Order: sequence, then structure tokens, then C-alpha cells
Amino acid sequence: MDWVSIIPPLVAILVVFWKKEVIMALLLAVLSAEALILLSVTGDTLALAPINAIERTIDVASSPGNTRILIFSVLVGALLAYIRDSGGVTATVEWLTSRGIAKNKRQVGGLTMFTGIAVFIESNLSVLTAGIFARGLFDKYKMSRARLAYIIDSTSAPVCILILLNGWGAFVLSLLDGYELEQSSASILWGTVPLNFYALITLAIVVYTIVKDKVHGPMAKEEKAMSHLDTVLNSEPATKARFMVVPLLTMVVSMVGFMLWTGNGVLADGSGSKSVLYATVLATAVAYFLLILHKRFNHHQAVEIGFKGMGELLPLVTIVLLSLTLGASLKVLGTGVFVAGLVGEYLPLVLIVPMLFIAGAIMSFTTGTSWGTFAILIPIGVPLIQSLGLPPSLVIAAILGGGVFGDHCSPISDTSAVSSLAAGCDLLTHIRTQLPYALTAGALTLLAYVVASMIMIG
Repeated sequence: MDWVSIIPPLVAILVVFWKKEVIMALLLAVLSAEALILLSVTGDTLALAPINAIERTIDVASSPGNTRILIFSVLVGALLAYIRDSGGVTATVEWLTSRGIAKNKRQVGGLTMFTGIAVFIESNLSVLTAGIFARGLFDKYKMSRARLAYIIDSTSAPVCILILLNGWGAFVLSLLDGYELEQSSASILWGTVPLNFYALITLAIVVYTIVKDKVHGPMAKEEKAMSHLDTVLNSEPATKARFMVVPLLTMVVSMVGFMLWTGNGVLADGSGSKSVLYATVLATAVAYFLLILHKRFNHHQAVEIGFKGMGELLPLVTIVLLSLTLGASLKVLGTGVFVAGLVGEYLPLVLIVPMLFIAGAIMSFTTGTSWGTFAILIPIGVPLIQSLGLPPSLVIAAILGGGVFGDHCSPISDTSAVSSLAAGCDLLTHIRTQLPYALTAGALTLLAYVVASMIMIG
């Protein structure tokens, strides 16, 4: 499959920016992908494209890992509703502000970023915990939900890809282990930390926005347009801070336990999708029983609140499902492989690493997945290391950074959808306001890889 394989993601991106409608854009992209598959692979009639799209969605939903992500995304709605309607958010905000822990915008931003860093075990859990925790604080200090979505999204993935004692690290190690290299896979991976310029620069920009309390571009407009702020969380009077704190602590602590359990005692070997689902189920159950035991609600009221919360998140869950479906269709089309081929075989040595970063960004942007980008580009990058003698950690760092960069910019990324979900922010608003920051970090990173390549290769 040649250049036509990039048509479906282009369709999605164009419709998103034209109609401002993500679900329709993803549906059209999936249909166009299935039509191209029929034309180029199976040779069947195009009339089967809608049927094949349905079957592809079913195949994606029947995957255990994807099913866990979808159930997790639905259950988050119930957990959010319990925490919100219990009055626990308001009580927690009052407790923090009364003790001077969150008495201004800088402290609120720093506390949010620290929470995202502390929960480095899994990216979805990181954005979820920090987002739920900080919503009420951002509302109190009239900070936009777009700003919250940016902070948690631009903290979680960079931190997860730098600390590496998680599923991300285990996944990349498994990709590297299949190759004969002079250094061990672990030493190469740890060597990427100081060379992952995108992650480091992104975190530095987040720190800048917090310390200086300054936002720019579309984000500044969102800060002024507070009429768009979701103030539902402030509608419940303060009750007990434990209604929020205990479920969140349960989720974070049990996530560590489940990662150790699923990894047979090794944290990095644990299953992220299993652990985050189990932790969310347990946290939701704890929130429910707290409300019942303290007679905040009766059983029927709690069940009604839980299902109402699930219903509120169905549009975002649909976006996650369609994003996963599009990714599966693009894999059949070979979109990622085509984009990876753009790197070219005849580049000067000092431009190979910057081009790998660009290829990773384009691939992640057009497919909506950083993990899929790693899976395709690392098998391309490692042979370049072996044949051309390129610095292994520099090459892998560029691929990892490019994957995260593209994911931050992509309106069809499931990670962006989860970040929007956690912050209570519209998905397109999140992408639009985060994009200038991500592009700035990406441009600086590209320059850094050119300089690093001149020093380490040239």
C-alpha cells in the first residue's frame, strides 16, 4: 500500500477541523479505510465497507486489552459521579485551601503536576488521578479546564516515558530484546532518558506555565472565557473529604499492587490495562460503600448516580472505541509502514535521527497511537543502529519522543480523549489549546536532535 494509506487519517483530521465533530470524523475515516482495504486487499465490492467497519469495531472491542480500556472509561464516569455528588470534592478543596497547601494558582498547578508525576505507573491512571483531584481546585481559582487537560496530558506521557518503571518501559524492552546489540536493552533504554529531548522540554514548558502563571494563544482565550467552565462540581455542598480522597488513594495504591501481581512481583512486567481496570473497579466500589455506610445516599440513589455518570461519558467512550478501530484499520492498510519509509535510505548520517523523530511524530499523529509508532519504528531504527553504527540510545530516544509528540497533537488519539475525560474538557478544545505548546516543544526538540547528531555522530 502506497500514499493512499494516509487518506483515512487525513479525512479524520480535515473533518475534525472543518466540522468540529470528532465522532463523525472518526466514522468517516474508518469507512474510508475499510473502502481502501476492499479496493486494494480483498477486491470485494465497496458496498461492504459499512459492514466491514462494523465487524472491525467488533473485533477491536473483543480484544481483551481494548475491552478493559472501554470498561475502564465507562466506570470512570461512575467514579467521577460518586466523588462529585458526594460533596467530597468541595470538602477536599476547602481542606487544602484552609491549610495553605493550595492557596493560589501556582500551588494548584504545581500540586496537579506533582500528582501526575507521582502516579507514573500508568499514563491513563496518571491523567485520571490528577484530573479528578484538581478539577475542583481549578474551578475555585478560575483556571480553565483546558489548562488542566494540558497540564495532566503534558505531564503523564513524558513522565512515563522518562521513568520507565512501568508498562511503557516493559513494552520498549520487549521490542529491543529481539536484537543483537553491543549494549544490553536495559542500558540502551536508560540511556534514552537524558536524550529524550521532547519529554524533557515539554515538562520544562509545563513548569514555566505553572511558575509564571502564564498561558498563551488559544489557552489564554479559554482562561478569559470562563463561561465555558463546567461548574457542576461546585454545586454540591462540602461534606467529607474522605469521599474523594479515599477512593483516589485506593485507586493509586491498588494500581501498584495489581501491577506487581500481574507482573509476578516485577512492577515493570505488570499489565497496565488489567491493573488500571482492576484499580478503577475497586475505587468505584469503595466510593459506593463509603456513600452507603455514611448514609449519604441509599442503594437506589447510588446506583442511579453511578449510571448517570457512566452515561455522561458515553460520547468520549465512543471516541476511544472509534480511535482504536481506526488504528486497527490503518494497521491493515500499512499506514505506519508507509510513513516510516519516508525516513529514506540516502540521508546524511546527522539527519537520520531528526528524521526518525519527524517520522515518529507524523505516524503517531496520523494513527493516534504512540505505542503503535514504537512497534513499527523501533524495528526500523535498530537495523540502522547495527549497520551505520548510530548511537543506540539517541536513535531510540528520538523514536520515543516522536511518538509522544505526535500523540499530543493528534485529535484522533485515545490518550487525548482520556485526558479530556479526566479534566472535564471538550476534546477539540484540549487539542487546540495544547497544540502551540506541543509544536514549540517539537521544534526545539528537532533542533536539539540536529545538534546532538552533529556532536555524537558527525
